[in-house]
Amino acid sequence: MKLKVKRIMKVKTKKLANSFKYAFEGFITSFRTERNMKIHIFIMLLVILLGIILKINMYEWIICIILFSVVIAGELFNTAMETVVDIVMPYKNPKAKIAKDVAASAVLILAIGSIIVGGIIFLPKIIEFI
Repeated sequence: MKLKVKRIMKVKTKKLANSFKYAFEGFITSFRTERNMKIHIFIMLLVILLGIILKINMYEWIICIILFSVVIAGELFNTAMETVVDIVMPYKNPKAKIAKDVAASAVLILAIGSIIVGGIIFLPKIIEFI
């Protein structure tokens, strides 16, 4: 390979590695600073444990994993939105409050939907298990 091509590949690889590093740092920061993220992760771990105990099937695992991803991503978007609003509007502002409240309500809707789907998957298995 030519030197120029090697340099471009090295730079792109480094940028890709950095993007994963920064994404992971963002997740860790959110987990450390956001109470609701800790709650979502705790519930996810409980659902994983319950899924193992109740031996849910592959399709149910796929649904659970999609829901875990959606709720956690929603919480990350909410955290990002709140952070940006706090930077742009450091003082109290009714429109800033609306933006933050709407972002939080989006996560609530995702969580409620996940709870309903989780109930549909797990309640029959829990009743059968008992």
